[in-house]
Order: sequence, then structure tokens, then C-alpha cells
Amino acid sequence: MTSAAASAARVARAWSVLNGVPDPEVPVLSVRDLGMVRSIELASDGGLDVVLTPTYSGCPATEVIERSVIEALEVAGLGPVRVILRRAPAWTTDWISDDGRRKLREYGIAPPLHMSGGAVPLRFFRDAASPRPSCPHCGSPDTEQISAFGSTACKALWRCRACGEPFDYFKPI
Repeated sequence: MTSAAASAARVARAWSVLNGVPDPEVPVLSVRDLGMVRSIELASDGGLDVVLTPTYSGCPATEVIERSVIEALEVAGLGPVRVILRRAPAWTTDWISDDGRRKLREYGIAPPLHMSGGAVPLRFFRDAASPRPSCPHCGSPDTEQISAFGSTACKALWRCRACGEPFDYFKPI
């Protein structure tokens, strides 16, 4: 295997390993599902540079995520690893993968809505024309917001009028 091929295989393996690093707040999602891993590059010293963008600049889990990424890659024999935090451009829910959105629904959290290819703006006060998430339990679009604030800062609390179940809605950012 050529040096270039070996390097590409190492980076591909690193991407694969990061599929198994869960987000501390929503453990059904990996850091890759969330789109937090922006790039993985070979460093000049032979190590790996992993570029991460936290979901928001004050995220209390950033250090835990950084350590988890380093540990997972080093356990896989891909070290040394350096994490570079890049806060610009800011993370957006548009970066959540399709697989991540599916996992959120299956976990009982409505994924962020999209309209016409773009994210739905975050609104604290909703009107009748505002889009509503479908219930992740039964799929009904007949839902109502209970609170703009849910179990974490990134979620709002909703209820399905059809099945009566409450659910978190991952706010679009």
C-alpha cells in the first residue's frame, strides 16, 4: 500500500471510529451524526488533527467530547490525536445527518424542521402559521408547544394532540 493510500485509509478509519463517540446530552447521536466533526487531517508530525465545532460556544460538554474523541482514536491505534476547536462558522442544525435525524425520531425527539431547503428560524412565540414538528411517537402533525424550554437548552417541550405523548423537539439553529 502506498503512503498516500495508507494515509487515506487511516483517515477513513478515524471517521468510522468517530461514529461510535456519543454526544453526552443526546447519547443516541454520535459526534458525526451531529455534524460536529468538520474534518480529519494528517498532521505534519504524523498525528491526526480533528476539527470540531461545538453545538454552541458555551456548550458545557465540549471538554468531554474533546476527550472522548481523543480517547476513541487513540484506543483504535490512530494516535497521536490533536483536537482543534473551530467555532466559525457556527454549528447549525443543518449539519445533523439524515441518519442522525432518523435516530432522533426513533429515540422520541422530533428533529429540527426544514423548509424549502433551509432551516426553520428559532421562534419563542409561535403563531398558527408557524411550522410544527410531527410527533416522533405516532407521526401525527397535530402537535402543540408546551414550553420553549425542554430538558436541555437545545430542546423545546411539545405534546402530541393525537396520542397525548409529550416529546422534546430539537430546536433549529
